[in-house]
Parts: sequence; structure tokens; C-alpha cells
Amino acid sequence: MDHLFLVPPIGLVESYLPLKMHIVKATVTVSIMATGQLFSKTTQALFYNYKQLPIQRMLDFDFLCGRETPSVAGIVNPGAEGFQKLFFGQEEIAIPVHSTVEAACAAHPTADVFINFASYRSAAASSLAALKQPTIRVVAIIAEGVPESDTKQLIAYARSNNKVVIGPATVGGIQAGAFKIGDTAGTIDNIIHCKLYRPGSVGFVSKSVKMIVVLGELGGRDEYSLVEALKQGKINKPVVAWGAKSGGELESAQAKNQALKEAGAFVPTSYEAFETVIKETFDKLAEDGKIPSQKEVTPPPIPEDLNSAIKSGKVRAPTHIISTISDDRGEEPCYAGVPMSSIVEQGYGVGDICIMLCADHGPCVSGAHNTIVTARAGKDLVSSLVSGTSRDYLLLHFDYYRLLTIGPRFGGAIDDAARYFKDAYDRGLTPYEFVESMKKKGIRVPGIGHRIKRGDNRDKRVELLQRFARTHFPSVKYMEYAVEVETYTLSKANNLVLNVDGAIGSLFLDLLAGSGMFTKPEIDEIIEIGYLNGLFVLARSIGLIGHTFDQKRLKQPLYRHPWEDVLYTK
Repeated sequence: MDHLFLVPPIGLVESYLPLKMHIVKATVTVSIMATGQLFSKTTQALFYNYKQLPIQRMLDFDFLCGRETPSVAGIVNPGAEGFQKLFFGQEEIAIPVHSTVEAACAAHPTADVFINFASYRSAAASSLAALKQPTIRVVAIIAEGVPESDTKQLIAYARSNNKVVIGPATVGGIQAGAFKIGDTAGTIDNIIHCKLYRPGSVGFVSKSVKMIVVLGELGGRDEYSLVEALKQGKINKPVVAWGAKSGGELESAQAKNQALKEAGAFVPTSYEAFETVIKETFDKLAEDGKIPSQKEVTPPPIPEDLNSAIKSGKVRAPTHIISTISDDRGEEPCYAGVPMSSIVEQGYGVGDICIMLCADHGPCVSGAHNTIVTARAGKDLVSSLVSGTSRDYLLLHFDYYRLLTIGPRFGGAIDDAARYFKDAYDRGLTPYEFVESMKKKGIRVPGIGHRIKRGDNRDKRVELLQRFARTHFPSVKYMEYAVEVETYTLSKANNLVLNVDGAIGSLFLDLLAGSGMFTKPEIDEIIEIGYLNGLFVLARSIGLIGHTFDQKRLKQPLYRHPWEDVLYTK
């Protein structure tokens, strides 16, 4: 028989049966739990605020359990639409992305679980929006720090509408062999070791379990709620428990464990013995015939990702493009093997530096790729250059048209970054006020965000520009404001770093304002007509010319993209 494992608000520890729970803070409305189950092998969820790793771990668990359909039906990512590619076993699948909760629920009416990975600032509002959807039955809120007043409102709404809230501040939940939320239960190895890929006989926060395992949380007295429940006969299952210390005398681990023991719980002599007592209790129930034996199944192996397999030397894969002029791997780009920093540090002016930094991002970006493909088709220099620059130019304007909706005459990430940073700074907005106002408008902050770089792996080009400006500019007020904005956005996601477009945009604001040669209206006009983006177009043209001649010199044949790199779907 299947049994439910809920893990609010603290996670799993690695032991024989690594289960952890909290009694009072687990905000679970029980009126729809008559069967003792919240999830099944057909349960599907909507995932709010796209996080690749937790979703992939859910899909890997699905594959281990032998589910026929993925447990994630759709993703809600405010301001974005389309698809995200992930793996379901060996098969790569495309999961729809929706910009609103309402749109996702309408598109996936059978998905009745809402997994909320929003920050504590927006978790309450998005959770309430989900609870108001008739298709949503369970909402799991991962964020810590959600205000108590907001939490109470969510609880009240869930209770009055016969729905369930797990959290806030939860790692989620898992039902063995059926469904799991996000990162619950840790690694795949841990899940396999604990045999959570198949239905089992030990669970907690469920009406159909044969025994209950409780590991207290530091800083509370919730163990005494369990003591009272045991004394009053509300719990008649074997309980294995270990209390956690808190503040006063009654909150000491010793006092809690003594009270639990006197109430009838099985309490180990030490935390290290917790695993042994769990196993002894389980074995005794099995020996008495109270726990049916489970059929052992061998879970299928999770395929290893290609990148990790290549790094470990298990496989080798052919490349499809040769490039000798640039390399964008590692900490900083290189031109013909020469690190960019060594070029920049030779005393050039800021215009020269920006052109060198933007000239090339390596052969893998879309513009360079288009130029390379065109050159390998035997086309001339102008055709190859136009192929690459037009793609980059369209990409620069794409976010503008799709997100800003101001008009067709301006665009470009550098100009947009300068425009928005300047407006926000001049109006005295704090980074929080600026970013959140952009979010409310459905506009991504230009100059913030990178596909590869992270808070712990900054873009070397940005660091070089900032160092140059701090050394040579009389004032860097706009650049420092952009850095403050980055500090705030990094608190929301690790990839929301200041990118080279944002760095150049803010740097040129300081250059124009600090030179004393331009009035405020003149600076506004320079930004509006797309002057700053001209630096990018000039620089990138130089890089694309290099890629064109590189392919022709190497006498590369007509390019054909490998079919195994394409997701064929209906």
C-alpha cells in the first residue's frame, strides 16, 4: 500500500530511514485527507518560478518510480512564455512555460498541485492566486520568511475552501513510488538507498501509516503537542521520536525526550542511536505481521548527462565547428589565445576597450554561429557579416519589442540599460523600488542577467570595465547604482548578475555626465537615438568579419546541424 511522506518545514537527514517532520508548523488542512493521501502516481503539478534542478530531480524521481507521465505538467515563469527542455529518463521533453498562474491552470486542468519556488516577497501573493484557481488542490510554499499575517491568510483561505497548504518554509513532500515535490529526499542515491522509489510501509503525517518517525526542530516546543496527542490516545501508532533543544528548561532535548518517552514514544538514548531504534521498531512490526512485506523492484538507472560523462572521460563526442580566433570558455574570453584582460590593460581609452570587449563572444553565440554557417555555405564577406549582425540586431530589439512595448524606434540592451538605470537613479529609486516596479510592469531589467555567468563566477569583462571606471572617471554614481541593483537581483537568483551591456550602459552614463560637455537633454537624446548601441554594432561587426575569414581560411565544408541535437516533437 502507498503511504504519504510529508516533510514540512525541514528536510531529510541521511540515515537508515532519513525522515524529519515538524508537527505544528506543517500547515495541512485535513478535511480532504480522508484517505490519508494527498498524491498518487498520476498527480501532476505546476511549478512556479522556473528552477531547473528541482524540476529535473522531480522528473528523475518520476522515472525511478516508473511513472508513465511526468509529474510537472507546466511551468509558471512571470513575464515569460514558451517551453523548457528537460529530461524524462533518456527522453528529452519540452514542458510548456506560462506567464501567469491563470494561464497555466487553464492550459493544464488536471494539474492540481502548485509548487511555489517564489521568493518570500512574492510567495504569498502567488500562492493565494493559485489557491483561488478551481483546479488547484494543494499548494507547497518553499520560501522561508513569509510574513506571519500572510501565512494566516493563506491558511484561512485553504481551510474555508477545502484545500491544502504545505509550508511556508518547507522542503516539500514525497509519497513513495508516486510523487515528490522539488528537492525533497535529497539526492537520487539517497532516494534509492531509502527505497522511496516504491510504495512502502513507513510514513508520517498520514492516517494510514504503521509507525511514525519524528525528528524535532531547533527552537520550539512542538514536541509537547505530540506528547499530549499520545496521552489523549489521538495517536495509536508506534512513534519513534527525538526532541531538539530550544530555549528554557522545558525546551531542552533531555526534557522533551523524557516527556516523549513517558507518553509512550520510542526514544533512543542518543541521536546517533535514532537509526537503530527506527529499524528495531520497524522490524518488530514486520515480525508481528503488522507490516506486509513489499515486493522488491530494481529501479531503472538514471542516464548520465552528456556534459558530466564527457568530463569524467566516459564518452567522447565530435565537435561541429572549428574556431581559431576566439575562445569564450573559462573565466575570460581569449583572442587567438591571448586573454582579453592583457589586451585591455595596455592603456587604451574607454571606447577602444568597449569595442574590444564586445567584438566577439566566441563561436557559440547566435550571431557568430549564423556568420559561420553562412561563410561555410560559400557566401561572400558581406553576406556572412549581414547574416550575423542582423541576427544580433534583431536579438537586441527582441526584448525591447516583447517586453518594453514603448515603440519601434529605440532598442538595444546597452541603450535600454542606460535609459532605465539613469531614470531610476535620477528619480531617487532604491534598487528594491526600481526592480520591483519593473517586475510589476512585466519588464526585465536590461543589463541584468546572464545565461552562463553567476554571482560566484562574474563576467571578467564587467570587472575590467568597473576597474577602469573607478580608476579613471571623476564620478561613477551610475555604475555604482547598477552594482547596487545587481546586489539586490542576486538575492533573488544567482544568474541575475550585471552583464557587459549593463556595465557599458552605466559606465557611459558616468562618462557623459562627468565630462561636463553635455547637458541633461543632450545625454537623454544620445541614449534615445541608440548611440551607445552603435558601439556594440561596430564591435560585433569586427568580430564577425574575423569569424568569416577564419572559416574560409580553414576551408570548412557546408554546415549541417546534427539531428541528435534537435528535439523532434509534435
